[in-house]
Amino acid sequence: MCGIVGLFLKDKGLEPKLGAMLSDMLVTMTDRGPDSAGIAIYGAPEAGRVKITVQSGNPDADFAGLDTALSAVDPSAVMTVKATHAVLSVDAAKAEAVRDWLKAERSAVRVMGAGDSVEIYKEVGLPRDVVARFDIRAMGGTHGIGHTRMATESAVTTLGAHPFSTGSDQCLVHNGSLSNHNNLRRDLKREGMSFETENDSEVAAAYLTAEMAKGKDLGRALEGAVSDLDGFFTFVVGTKSGFGVLRDPIACKPAVMAETEQYVAFGSEYRALVNLPGIETARVWEPEPATVYFWDRDKAA
Repeated sequence: MCGIVGLFLKDKGLEPKLGAMLSDMLVTMTDRGPDSAGIAIYGAPEAGRVKITVQSGNPDADFAGLDTALSAVDPSAVMTVKATHAVLSVDAAKAEAVRDWLKAERSAVRVMGAGDSVEIYKEVGLPRDVVARFDIRAMGGTHGIGHTRMATESAVTTLGAHPFSTGSDQCLVHNGSLSNHNNLRRDLKREGMSFETENDSEVAAAYLTAEMAKGKDLGRALEGAVSDLDGFFTFVVGTKSGFGVLRDPIACKPAVMAETEQYVAFGSEYRALVNLPGIETARVWEPEPATVYFWDRDKAA
């Protein structure tokens, strides 16, 4: 049992409040998963720049002088530290070189996610503590997703927390269990995907990344997941411009959605949505089994 939330804003006036709104939604889901929590926030991109969110178990040592050392790879690199995480703003043309350098020279510093817009913060602990540690309430943005985890198949670690990000500006949160993740992981490795954990949710994220690399948008990639992924699942997925939801054909994991002229929202339970503005007049529904729900700023909803 885990708790999932997601919020896709249509009203620009709400964008400064995204972090606060998403935080409240996630904290409400605490009893569905007290082991670890995480949030992905999609903010305004900066032309020619990529954001790389990194994490360290010993940030005082690992982040000390990191920005200075990175200047040998990208003289324009800027580091912003938030507790155990840091966001590296780098030249887009240098982003892969920076990631290669981190892997070779700073192996204790782990990449949580990267892209033009996304920042990912996740740690062991209750949602209220994770939200406070990273000052999520002060963050603005266009959309975001969150997760609070009750571990059932793998250890309680930072890397095992959600969201999982396996592609640029892509991330996934998951409630459920996949039965064919080991076979699918082997297939994806042959396609060039790499994995940091044994978690089945990371395989789901990598599957979508691989499908989108073939030219599919998020909606079509999710359609393929219905037949290619076995097990019980509810996914909420973020991309740079989009937000998608999918439940398996049996749909035994709880889910509810709401839409107004201001936003689209997802929660594992309705109580995650009750404090959203205008919820009393929102269109509220339970997502249908094996049905893709997909909103994208670059396409018609």
